[in-house]
Amino acid sequence: MKYRSDIDGLRAVAILPVVAYHAGIALVPGGFVGVDVFFVISGYLICRLINDEIRDGSFTVAAFYKRRVMRLFPALFAMLLATSVLAYLFLLPIELKEFSDSMIAAVTYVSNIFFALTPRVTSTRRRKPSRCCTPGRSRSRSSSTSFVRCSCWPATGFARGASTP
Repeated sequence: MKYRSDIDGLRAVAILPVVAYHAGIALVPGGFVGVDVFFVISGYLICRLINDEIRDGSFTVAAFYKRRVMRLFPALFAMLLATSVLAYLFLLPIELKEFSDSMIAAVTYVSNIFFALTPRVTSTRRRKPSRCCTPGRSRSRSSSTSFVRCSCWPATGFARGASTP
């Protein structure tokens, strides 16, 4: 797949509500629109790549995940290292335990399951966990939903005679 400047433009626009949310500017509540646009772009690119490889006869699930690990894990480990240092310095012991559990879930690609099964009460302050206590949540969601959508696409797309995702 060749470089697409229009997709980079969409990414640049999609980051604005996310940055605004984290800066405390309520343009779009939660900044979720930007995250959703990123998921759509990611899903499109992944489906397009898988479709091209299926046509060439070169697609394998193992190669698909190897590429994702090689691309995503360096950034994931850098983020985990930085947040681990900050967590050690600023979190209470019970929060540090929750953080380490969520970090293990992120590394093992099961963070969605972990957060679905983990109660939302942290420490004696009875509050929802802070954002720093949930590393890797979006990455796992993006990967799992993109792969599921792409896995289902051939069954629905080819049945309709579609040629591209």
